[in-house]
Amino acid sequence: MQNNIIAKLIAQALNLSIEAVGNTLSLLEEGCTIPFISRYRKERTGALDEVAIAAINDENERLKEIAKRKETVIKTITELEKMTPELQKRIEQCWDATELEDIYLPYKPRRRTRAQVAREQGLEPLAQLILLQRESNIELAAKKYAVGDVSDIATAIRGAQDIIAETISEDERSRQQLRGSFRRTAIITSKVVKAKADSDEAQKYSDYFDWHEQLKRCSSHRLLAMRRGEAEGILRLSIDPIDDQECIERLQRQWVHSHNACGRLVAEAAEDSYKRLLKPSIETEFANLSKERADDEAIRVFAENLRQLLLGAPLGQKRVMGIDPGFRTGCKVVCLDAQGNLLHHEAIFPHPPVNRRMQATVHVQQMIQDYHIEAIAIGNGTASRETKTFIEDTIKSLPLPVGEGTGVRLFVVSEDGASIYSASKIARDEFPDEDVTVRGAVSIGRRLMDPLAELVKIDPKSIGVGQYQHDIDQTKLKHQLDQTVESCVNMVGVNLNTASSHLLQYVSGLGPTLAKNIIDYRRDNGPFTSRAQLKKVPRLGPAAFQQCAGFLRIPDAKNPLDNSAVHPESYAIVEQMAHDQGCTVKDLIQQKELRAHIDINKYVTKEVGIPTLTDIMHELEKPGRDPREQLEEFEFDSRVQTIDDLEEGMILPGIVTNITNFGAFVDIGVHQDGLVHISQMANRRIAHPTDVVKLHQHVTVRVIEVDHRRHRISLSMKI
Repeated sequence: MQNNIIAKLIAQALNLSIEAVGNTLSLLEEGCTIPFISRYRKERTGALDEVAIAAINDENERLKEIAKRKETVIKTITELEKMTPELQKRIEQCWDATELEDIYLPYKPRRRTRAQVAREQGLEPLAQLILLQRESNIELAAKKYAVGDVSDIATAIRGAQDIIAETISEDERSRQQLRGSFRRTAIITSKVVKAKADSDEAQKYSDYFDWHEQLKRCSSHRLLAMRRGEAEGILRLSIDPIDDQECIERLQRQWVHSHNACGRLVAEAAEDSYKRLLKPSIETEFANLSKERADDEAIRVFAENLRQLLLGAPLGQKRVMGIDPGFRTGCKVVCLDAQGNLLHHEAIFPHPPVNRRMQATVHVQQMIQDYHIEAIAIGNGTASRETKTFIEDTIKSLPLPVGEGTGVRLFVVSEDGASIYSASKIARDEFPDEDVTVRGAVSIGRRLMDPLAELVKIDPKSIGVGQYQHDIDQTKLKHQLDQTVESCVNMVGVNLNTASSHLLQYVSGLGPTLAKNIIDYRRDNGPFTSRAQLKKVPRLGPAAFQQCAGFLRIPDAKNPLDNSAVHPESYAIVEQMAHDQGCTVKDLIQQKELRAHIDINKYVTKEVGIPTLTDIMHELEKPGRDPREQLEEFEFDSRVQTIDDLEEGMILPGIVTNITNFGAFVDIGVHQDGLVHISQMANRRIAHPTDVVKLHQHVTVRVIEVDHRRHRISLSMKI
């Protein structure tokens, strides 16, 4: 019964059909992964994509948490012997977390408040008497309560007002009324802490030293920046409705219905309730709510950037030289084979202060020839530009033909997170006998070959494409980023015979244990020759096989479908298609004219519909195709090396390194990324920077301002 209610609520919230939501929830309950459901169960879900399925999953988890909370609320109120049939029905029908807490608030175990003390002093009846506002002489009525700890009439009345103030603060209508005011008019204000105003660390928050705006219009990046400033003790934040007095008067109109002394006492209690209880409570609520929304937006931006980074264009299986550049400590150079295995490493010192340029040239040329290097990856950190120039000069003097496909290609690669990887357990397990500098250079080289396979080894938060990632909800962030990595890995597909354990663990239905078992089986038995062999891997049962098989590829398998996204459960359909055309499955893949004669409607069954058959036909056209784009080479402008070389008006090539809600950061080769504000991205109004750019896109920008003090570069794409 509850599952049906949840399915209906999710369908309403996400504007989806109840049938599609119900079927999706059933598949999730069965242990199916989001990529599997999206790719191979389109008939049951109505062809919902991964985004919709993930939203259903998240909403389901949220509603389940509310259901658990409702059980606690019902149990607590029942134990207090204050439960009524009407109250229980209302709780059971409530699926809004805020409303549920409002219902529960009067019954919630609380700390020792002023109102609680007054109740213990026996002043509850006096409070009720004042609230009724019918007593003409309240002081006379209060006289009998001035006993024991209550020293006099004034003390009794103050205690009763404390009870009234708390009653008002716990009233649902009062809280909703104030929420409405906050929702419509709340202003967030940021002020600098005077003692910190002149400090160097405060300068990055100078925009917020005296800032205010409507909370509902405050963007996530501004809110998170202010929150960080507050956490560092530099800023002081507050959230207030635009008119406190109006809120107080509205509260008084709700509770005061007499002009006598009792009415005046209730009015005073209402004002006290607002200032001391209600407003701080709702302010905290809206601070948390706005932070949660800012977190969600920042996580969304981070996840989209991560997706673009993971799906970056791969060079493919080439023999690569990876270089981690440096000045004083030299450049760490590694040579990798086409599978990414380390063949050789050494350090060269072509730059000051050592300046062994000729020796470095000879060594690099020798390595290129000895290890048949086809491409060179240079990290984009310190000494990157200088190393690139050195390597270009070195390549020019090589006795190799120069030209597309024949010469050594040169690329600058982002090294964000390489140092994190080099010190990680994964790197130590891969290269137990090498130091961190060698491991970092290997990571740079492998990123060029296949960004996805290498970057999955690094904590996404360390890759450098987020926005205030260390300030946001870490549990939510990890959940979303893990989901993004899983989505990307399964979208591209994984070579079963070359994938690392860390890459395999993100494949649908696997995980760390099965990934390790696959690696162990591969080591003991040699390369997989068919997907069916997966069933021999220890602990990889039918359910795991169903989930993972379609996302694993075997390039040289006897059955060509084993190197495609066609799921083994559909092999019989393809074999029937081939039989009907009088050919083999291989012929069907290779000959377009054979596929053109297939009428997919003939193969529709109760379980397999047009969506799956359409996917099969697309896959037969290009089996195992990589959805990622081709890699492009890039050159920075030789005129600029540092921020001091920049002049306003310069037109420069750049690479997009990070995307936020307010714009995009672009590397123009001066060791300091410049910002293209969203207003400078196009000659039209755009909703989000991703409407114009994507991560690692090559762009042309104009320098519009250089702030040397704050090391800020402002750029424009309006050339």
